Amino acid sequence: MELQERTGVGPLLRDWRRRRRLSQLDLALEAGVSSRHLSFIETGRARPSAEMVVQLAERLDVPLRDRNHLLLAAGYAPAYGQRGLDEPEMEPVRAALESVLRGHEPYPAVVVDRHWGMVAANRSIGLLTEGAAAHLLEPPVNVLRLGLHPEGLAPRIANLAEWRAHLLDRLGRQAVVSGDPALSALHHELAAYPAGDPGPSLDLAAGELAVPLRLRRGDAELVFISTITTFGTAVEVTLSELSIEAFLPADPATAEFVRRNAA
Repeated sequence: MELQERTGVGPLLRDWRRRRRLSQLDLALEAGVSSRHLSFIETGRARPSAEMVVQLAERLDVPLRDRNHLLLAAGYAPAYGQRGLDEPEMEPVRAALESVLRGHEPYPAVVVDRHWGMVAANRSIGLLTEGAAAHLLEPPVNVLRLGLHPEGLAPRIANLAEWRAHLLDRLGRQAVVSGDPALSALHHELAAYPAGDPGPSLDLAAGELAVPLRLRRGDAELVFISTITTFGTAVEVTLSELSIEAFLPADPATAEFVRRNAA
């Protein structure tokens, strides 16, 4: 039995509220309940209904997986289904992911899960993974480990210190917001990898709009910026935890190089 099931729902809700830096009054106002009732729920003096658990979880932006844990801790059945991506019911999801990945070519794109494990990628992903050690490309592949490991992409990243700081900041915030120990452990591991030459600081006045990935490839330097796409209306656990990171050329030279390379 997981810790969330052994711990009462009240302390778990309190932990999520504190993680979101909300007072009892703030959450009570957002959820439309009295702060007194919320206090009773958090201290275990009142047992919330399943509807109240879901309502509070929604206001706290709790991930669907953890909403199920909250419901179990309160003595209710999980409300959100969870299926493997290879199950027949997930065929529309697989088709949608394949369509997005294929449509993004010739530029790289990858589908990742909540722990940044690679779920799928398009054919152009080789632009990023070229030269990485074989053990980093053996399933399950973690894309952040692949990106920052000394035997992964790191030796080819021209702005390694800047890119590393960006990834660690994003991962650190995700670990804090989710409370997921696996993400905290991954952050600890990646932070121990070499940081690279600090180089010049980011100068937005010089035209930078986002932290770029500057990747050496032979005599060329490819410059990408990335976008992250999620399924915004997901009510299924697996689907809610998937995201697509797509890399786009940040300059005409990169766009031309990638198109010629694909041809």
